[in-house]
Amino acid sequence: MKILVVGGGGMIGGDAALRYKAMGHDVTIAGRNAPQAGTPLGNLPFLKGNYIENSFDKADLAKFDAVVFAAGNDVRHIPQDGGDDYWRQANSIAIPRFFESLKVAGVKNAVNIGSFYPQAAPQLVEGNAYIRSRKESDEGVCALADGNFRSMSVNAPFVLGAVDGLIIPMFVAYVQFGQGKLGLPETVPPGGVNFISCRSLSEAVFGAIERGVPGTSYLVGDENLSFQDYFGLFFEAAGRPKPEVKDEEMALLPDVAIFFGRGNTLYYEPDAEENALLGYRRGDIKAAVQGLYDQYKDM
Repeated sequence: MKILVVGGGGMIGGDAALRYKAMGHDVTIAGRNAPQAGTPLGNLPFLKGNYIENSFDKADLAKFDAVVFAAGNDVRHIPQDGGDDYWRQANSIAIPRFFESLKVAGVKNAVNIGSFYPQAAPQLVEGNAYIRSRKESDEGVCALADGNFRSMSVNAPFVLGAVDGLIIPMFVAYVQFGQGKLGLPETVPPGGVNFISCRSLSEAVFGAIERGVPGTSYLVGDENLSFQDYFGLFFEAAGRPKPEVKDEEMALLPDVAIFFGRGNTLYYEPDAEENALLGYRRGDIKAAVQGLYDQYKDM
């Protein structure tokens, strides 16, 4: 299968690209900038383009049997002068427009990797422009599905995982926090959320390509963990006791990144039938943290 992974230079798209390549598929990654040459991702074919600017050539898109979209914008991407309208332009408008380009180009299978918030916490949609944009992009993608275009969304919670050759500064900091190298207070906020590994998410997305129902929004997830238990896995990997809980903002997980509010939990159990249909593994978080620790422990 010829697969294009948009956003394939990042953690989520990069894991999918390398995993599908290892399965024997013909994988190309797309984005604004090519990954570093000589790395596993840099060795894959690259298609330059910017979905927000609608700059992909439909003739290029037509070459692929399936497209995985892993380039949706979140709080890490918003420019300093961006506001609520940025989310509307980047997610609500640009993502469905890109999927419409795929449909016009004749691509048969297209999966949007979206966010869990609109399904796991629908009460947050009205008051949060980012979450609303994720809901609208998801709905726009699914509305395009028909007998010839199998578009759908796979919506993920907090994602983690090591990608060969890719340095992810956030997880470098988490590993160093667990090692006691950062000089920060060894405390974490109360509350918790659902987590999923890159590996499980890549499996779910491939399951959607092969067996998913067009027009469906799949809420995926793995383990519900308190922030103490989650960061505690990095401490455990370093052979140290887990951090204490303290009800104050954490530098490595600022309040702006906890849309459901510090001290609260956003736990859920993914649908068992959907889990079986998509065929993704569960219970993979400890292994994912260990993989991150092994990759970054000497940095």
